[in-house]
Amino acid sequence: MRITLKLIRVGMNMSEATIVEWFKQPGERFEVDDALYAIETEKVTQEVQATAPGTMIEILVPAGEDIEVGTPVCVVDAEVAR
Repeated sequence: MRITLKLIRVGMNMSEATIVEWFKQPGERFEVDDALYAIETEKVTQEVQATAPGTMIEILVPAGEDIEVGTPVCVVDAEVAR
């Protein structure tokens, strides 16, 4: 199932972050808990991990760009249990 992932809020006062690095590129598979990308907010860097296995389809925000919470960052094809 194709899903558009959005920038999640990782701190109570977080309103924006910078995408620091992408660990998965389009076409690459990932498993649960694999790091997809890293964000920096308030000088703290944190990895965002996959919650389901799948494949990276498209990166919507390049590394180095500042974005607001809720902004779409990538599209994945997630394997959803049925």
